[in-house]
Amino acid sequence: MTELVLNEEIYRRVILERVPATEKFLWIATADIKDLHMEVRRGKFDSILAVFADLVRDGVEIRLIHAKEPGKPFREDFDRFPELIHSDRFERVLCPRNHTKLIVIDGLFAFVGSANLTGAGMGAKGPTRRNFEAGFVTDEKEVIRELMRFFDDLYLGEFCVKCGRRAECPDPIR
Repeated sequence: MTELVLNEEIYRRVILERVPATEKFLWIATADIKDLHMEVRRGKFDSILAVFADLVRDGVEIRLIHAKEPGKPFREDFDRFPELIHSDRFERVLCPRNHTKLIVIDGLFAFVGSANLTGAGMGAKGPTRRNFEAGFVTDEKEVIRELMRFFDDLYLGEFCVKCGRRAECPDPIR
């Protein structure tokens, strides 16, 4: 199945339902990343980084690609989670040319859309504060296989060789 998801439906179906249920691996590509908060229990909110830390403690491997350094609130929140700083299960790479918005979970589910990993992008903010976003979720094996191949090439630096912006890249992957 491949389905269209819009606005707060992205937050509900991807961030609230799927991300915390990840069992093996979570791959996320985003241009912008901010201190996204999500409801972890009824009426209780925490940073998505807390969820990432829980997943890493449970043995989930997380890869995160983003295009620019996150702001101060994200960095300060990140520092609360030593498992994200010290674990080999959590890896981040910076690619200034990345504009992909993609989430792959366990190789069984994927989201592709316009939304960055921010509260406004993912639809976690209130109706008058969120962005207008659209995307697709899928469990189609061939589509996910291609998305994973693309993500892996990006993550491993295959595009770095012919990037053309190496001089501006703060931390070339290759």
